[in-house]
Amino acid sequence: MAERLLLLPSTEYSKIRLVKIPDDVNENGAFRLTTGVIATVEESKTDYSMEDIEDALEQHGFQLVNFTLGPELG
Repeated sequence: MAERLLLLPSTEYSKIRLVKIPDDVNENGAFRLTTGVIATVEESKTDYSMEDIEDALEQHGFQLVNFTLGPELG
């Protein structure tokens, strides 16, 4: 079975993340869940970091995937 991945976009190149979707979550549910988790972190911590978001996603079963996107343009 192929891995199901979700790209979390960002306007900042360094904040783009790729995560593996947990087996018990469908693709539409994964999008809703990740946006909800990110919003919860942003609302609960005014000085949140990407590590806070990554930790929260991992607590919900998502796994960060290392990837190479390419050089930043601009």
